[in-house]
Amino acid sequence: MDEVYLKYHLLAFSAGFLMDRLVGDPHRLPHPVRLIGRMIEMLDLWLLGDVDNKKRNPAAEFIMGMIPGITVPLLTAVITGLISYASYRIHPFTGIIVEAVLTCYILAARSLRDESMKVYDALKTGDLKGARYAVSMIVGRDTEALDEAGVIRAAVETVAENTSDGVVAPLIYTFMGGPVLGFVYKAINTMDSMTGYHNERYEYFGKLPAVMDDAVNLIPARISGIIMIFTAFISGPEFSGRDALRIFIRDRYKHKSPNSAQTEAACAGALLIRLGGDAVYFGKTVKKPYIGNDIRAVEAEDIKKACKLMYGTADICFILLVLAGIISWWCRAGWA
Repeated sequence: MDEVYLKYHLLAFSAGFLMDRLVGDPHRLPHPVRLIGRMIEMLDLWLLGDVDNKKRNPAAEFIMGMIPGITVPLLTAVITGLISYASYRIHPFTGIIVEAVLTCYILAARSLRDESMKVYDALKTGDLKGARYAVSMIVGRDTEALDEAGVIRAAVETVAENTSDGVVAPLIYTFMGGPVLGFVYKAINTMDSMTGYHNERYEYFGKLPAVMDDAVNLIPARISGIIMIFTAFISGPEFSGRDALRIFIRDRYKHKSPNSAQTEAACAGALLIRLGGDAVYFGKTVKKPYIGNDIRAVEAEDIKKACKLMYGTADICFILLVLAGIISWWCRAGWA
């Protein structure tokens, strides 16, 4: 990346971040991640079909899972690369606008905040049924039988976890490789969210996407947890930075995924609450350890606090990345 394009990239990256914060996803327009999800769904149906009526072949299902695992990120990279290249060929200003819009689509901070606050608003009006429905839109577990505390924990947990894979990780990958790498990351993450389940259908088919997702989130998840701890320290008395650090060190591996509990642990400690515990997926109870200490009961305000932690973590990550980009640009320009 030469110093001229790096300058354009930094402008587009910053504009995309601000667009996500101020506007979020334009719901009336087709979202690229939904198109990626549709591609995964089509490959799922074509390759796996009605697996319940077939004789199971774990090796064959694993190999079939490699097809979307390879083709979806590859096709995503090619399409995004062609769009980016063509836009900059037209004019640098066009390229910056297109890259900024693509960056906005990659990030999910505003959408995560808006969707989780729907849960908060329903709870504040006493609409538990509405809160269950709202939280079902952002979590993978069954929500029909959740009590108020269960709904709150589910919302806080998804905000905490998605601080990493919905905000910080996309920020890092988009900064490193523009929208191409950013959308490749989103493609892998979307595949995992759709097929990376330990259930009868996806146990083998979704194994490669799950491993790929663990790999691409390995470093960003830990960066997210560390930044969230720092955010808790500087965000006022409603958060405990000391407990965020303590619970992060103690509980960050209390999850089957090596990454999911990194930010959940930091968030639970910062809020002085306990997250995790058993959850129901597709009608089956999945045993999960608790994360954090049950110092106080969860309350609806914890959803707002989790969003504040998420925004603060995103802001600090963005500032650090832009500073790194400016230093890199300045060094390249000086050497030239």
